[in-house]
Amino acid sequence: MATPSPKERWLGLLREALHSGSLVKLTLGGYGGTETGLKNLHMRPLELRAGPQLSFVYRYATKDVTKNFSHEEGVARITELLGGDFQTGHLFTTSQSAQIELRPGRKPKLTLNKTARTAPPSTSHDRKRERAIGVEQNHWLHLLGVTTAEGTVREGMGDKFRQIGKFTEILQHSLMAAKLDPTQPLRLVDMGCGKGYLAFAARNLLERLGWKNADVRGVEVRPELVDLCNRVSGECGFQNLRFEPGVIASTPLERVEVLVALHACDTATDDALARGVQAGASLIVVAPCCHKQLRPQLKPPPMLAGALRHGILLEREAEFITDALRAALLEWARYETKVFEFISPEHTSKNLMITAVKRTERGASAAAAQRVRDLAGFYGIRRQTLAERLSFTLGN
Repeated sequence: MATPSPKERWLGLLREALHSGSLVKLTLGGYGGTETGLKNLHMRPLELRAGPQLSFVYRYATKDVTKNFSHEEGVARITELLGGDFQTGHLFTTSQSAQIELRPGRKPKLTLNKTARTAPPSTSHDRKRERAIGVEQNHWLHLLGVTTAEGTVREGMGDKFRQIGKFTEILQHSLMAAKLDPTQPLRLVDMGCGKGYLAFAARNLLERLGWKNADVRGVEVRPELVDLCNRVSGECGFQNLRFEPGVIASTPLERVEVLVALHACDTATDDALARGVQAGASLIVVAPCCHKQLRPQLKPPPMLAGALRHGILLEREAEFITDALRAALLEWARYETKVFEFISPEHTSKNLMITAVKRTERGASAAAAQRVRDLAGFYGIRRQTLAERLSFTLGN
């Protein structure tokens, strides 16, 4: 009888753990497939009305995607992925861990170790998650109407709470990408902060990350919201968080390390981006809102004219070219730029985010400038607010 291969032995341990109810979790790593942004795959047992399931969580750079499979389907899927798109697997049970490596050009390696865990794993679908923003420790969430006095999320505020949490996660990762030093002073400005949710969340995050000398400032044109936010900040005893009335385009910025602007309407997003670039911000994080400026200018290339005669497609193309130009201009201004979906469309249609981390090299790139002009010229765009704010000429 042939000796089982390391992969067969590892899969046998998985099937045994599922049969005995001892599976805690499983991770596939070392992704080498073609799907952009996919990092790894996490699995855990789950008990649903349909019966026992395996919950697959596909971890991307900016989002998680969850799918549930029966045990048979899940094992078949893992068998296909392990040694294909994923090169490593790490299995945890109540009594041991089993790690397998199936790297190209190397001999398969299976490592077994005992674990200290003896309690069976939770298979509840409603297992409590660790949240980026904890409702219990943050009284400001209640004062701003997100949670009740008992610390539960208010009816109708679930989407807002998820947006705040996702923003906090992205800001934390972006601060790391910008290599900002927690021992140094940091000023974060939230332009067009509205009711201040994100400014409060940013202050909470910086405190949690150990920033001893961080100053958070919110700028908002509506004085009643400025008064509300300052009152809540004072009631919470936050000395390093303040709000002031102002318009994004004209608010003076003496020094800023991080600039944030979420859902600033139309060209107000361009104003915020320009203010961040001009202030030399190390990190800029924006979520664009509506896109009105470019649609009247847009002249569809002949190959797209037929498709873009439909109003909805023209509108979406205008949104695309607006944010693509913004990203290209930030690259020209020496920022490493990413554009991605920051929260599921089921929670908000305003779900695009642009992050920009300042690069260390000096001088604008002629090649980057040409990419901006080529993109604008392809659609016949001659005027765009961010380009004007940065004194960038779109025409050759």
